[in-house]
Amino acid sequence: MKILALELSTARGSLAYLSENADAVRDWPNDRKNSATFFANIVDVQTQFGSAEKIIVGLGPGSYAGTRIAISVAVGLQFACGAELVGLPSICAIECDAAEYCVIGDARRQSLFFARICANDLVEGAELLAETDLRAKMETLDEKMSIFASEELPQFPRIQIRYPSARVLARLAQDANRRFVLPPLEPIYLREPHITFPKST
Repeated sequence: MKILALELSTARGSLAYLSENADAVRDWPNDRKNSATFFANIVDVQTQFGSAEKIIVGLGPGSYAGTRIAISVAVGLQFACGAELVGLPSICAIECDAAEYCVIGDARRQSLFFARICANDLVEGAELLAETDLRAKMETLDEKMSIFASEELPQFPRIQIRYPSARVLARLAQDANRRFVLPPLEPIYLREPHITFPKST
């Protein structure tokens, strides 16, 4: 099966094309204000390998803008070539050797998120925590447990910087027994959207 994977939830964007005859990966610094590199890589891969039969998108948590762009492109490609479309939390596709690991990240508004992944499945979270609560939770983890983040969090010296990988997403998409998120796809929202209403006059 020809699989195209798209991942734009962090500061490192990536896409992968996987088939019996191809194993191509592109990754780049993901400028959230300029998606030109992403679209250039899409065109390059499509030109070189043709249309995909299955498209998988990383759903975050992370950059809402990046994830929405990846979903929109995937939906457009699905309509164009009739591919199957699925999603998966990006944090389930971090490139590492650990079978089980945790992920933390800055969720803004003085909160952080925590999630635990086992065999590329989300088994806990992602939950929002205050910094003191996250510190307490991390103290309960086995000291051998890998803890990843996709951005610098100097207040947590134990973390390792790792990024979700389109290559891992593509490989996971080969597993017919894995549970995926089905359309309509949406970014993973850690909290309800914050809406600012105009002041009444």
